[in-house]
Amino acid sequence: MTQIRPRGAVAPLRRPASLPRRPTVDAVIAALQPEEPLHCLRPQAVTEAARAFAAAFPGDVLYAVKCNAEPAMLRAVAAGGIAHFDCASDAEVRLVRTMFPDAAIHFMHPVKSRAAIRAAWGQCGVRDFVLDTDAELSKILEVTGGGDLGLVVRLALPKGSAAYDLSGKFGATPAEAAALLRAARPHAARLGLSFHVGSQCLDPSAWTRAMALAAEVIAASGVAVEIVDVGGGFPVAYPGSTPPPLADFMEAIRAGAALLPEGVRLWAEPGRALVAGGASVVLQVQQRRGDALYVNDGVYGALSDAGAPGFRFPHRLVRAGGEPVATVTRDFTLFGPTCDSADVMKGPWTLPADVREGDWIEVGQLGAYGTALRTAFNGFDRAHVTEVSDAPMLATPGYAPGAPLRAA
Repeated sequence: MTQIRPRGAVAPLRRPASLPRRPTVDAVIAALQPEEPLHCLRPQAVTEAARAFAAAFPGDVLYAVKCNAEPAMLRAVAAGGIAHFDCASDAEVRLVRTMFPDAAIHFMHPVKSRAAIRAAWGQCGVRDFVLDTDAELSKILEVTGGGDLGLVVRLALPKGSAAYDLSGKFGATPAEAAALLRAARPHAARLGLSFHVGSQCLDPSAWTRAMALAAEVIAASGVAVEIVDVGGGFPVAYPGSTPPPLADFMEAIRAGAALLPEGVRLWAEPGRALVAGGASVVLQVQQRRGDALYVNDGVYGALSDAGAPGFRFPHRLVRAGGEPVATVTRDFTLFGPTCDSADVMKGPWTLPADVREGDWIEVGQLGAYGTALRTAFNGFDRAHVTEVSDAPMLATPGYAPGAPLRAA
């Protein structure tokens, strides 16, 4: 059993000897009656999702560590055949190198401190770095002294339709990217171009369009490029939102690859697609006020995406002792445990109409960012983690066990 270590403390669960190593969620609740949030990990689901993605993608798959850096999840990703990791900080680089001495680590943050570059290069053997400005290129060259460098230029994309638009913070314009490719080419053993269509992007053609733009930038640069990194953004299912099957995204990427120069190697940086179904969190109802439920976790904990972004998650009620619950349902709003009035998750959360204090609510699809975004705000940082045998609460076509690669 391992520990989740975001900003708040999450401790391994001490289960009674009568519970198997991977019990069901209901069995854990029945045995322990948890009064703190309980993270239920499904490493087998992560391994199967990683294996499916790696088999489908025509290139190298880099797991985006920021999505979930819990060691059990990293091991599950590796067990699915993924040996490349997209890291965005010195801490992530060190974690991956400690766990996987032979892994390929790629420092994919476009703005890095000199200390982080120095440590990654000199202590952890990292050779691939992303940049989107002349200043960052100069910094990387000054700190590393050159050598076996992989330099990847981040290309900005027009605003798209993804749930999280990532077009505003990083990325060079097409003209700037072409110039950066020319400037980096003499120093690069491997030269690449990367982009990101946005997180939870439901449109496979977004990748084809981005790759067409990448092809134009490469042509304008006039230099050889070995790598095109198609980024992340691959979506998973949430209530009311079922993405196209995985195969559709791969077909769109292959269509885009046909526009690139011959011999270019593709990279991808999935995060959510691999780990979202790999965890759920069990909350406990502390008070009910009409259609408002006050629970012991919220937007400063595992449910950040359920707050202002308004993501909806699969959920169900669990009652102590297996007592019956009402067959009639009602829509509720959840309030988290902190004193901040912004700690609200509107949902709607459709639950049995008789939900009451002491009931538990299991919320699924929280393997992505649920753990990573936890904080210690207001002192509500206590939570426990266990591994369970249950299947993911919601299957995504092509990613989760039993989910088809292509829609029927």
